[in-house]
Amino acid sequence: MQHWAQLLQDLADKYNYFITIFLMTAGLYVVISRGNMVKKLVGLSMFQSSVYLLYISPGKILGGTAPIIDPAIRLYSNPLPHVLILTAIVVGVATLSLGLAITVRVNEAFGTIEEDEIYARDGEL
Repeated sequence: MQHWAQLLQDLADKYNYFITIFLMTAGLYVVISRGNMVKKLVGLSMFQSSVYLLYISPGKILGGTAPIIDPAIRLYSNPLPHVLILTAIVVGVATLSLGLAITVRVNEAFGTIEEDEIYARDGEL
């Protein structure tokens, strides 16, 4: 009985990894399965969010402090994953805004943002 309790506790401690896997697979599914360009961008955003979570999760050490050298402190948290994620968020916002701008331009040119309709219309030209 104690083995099952320990197993459940270990699973509960790693819930953020389950959320990461769910967001990653859901985002990838949306990008692959949908023909609407805005929905694809939403899926891409979900996928990017899962990568943020994947990097942030091991970056925080419980009981760790900021990396300010002090002989009394033995456990430090690494700030590098957090800095990398800030950069990734900026790049993600830029990517999303560029994708939306291209989607608006495609809508102006073709009158739709559905890939199937664009391919059908492109074949008629």
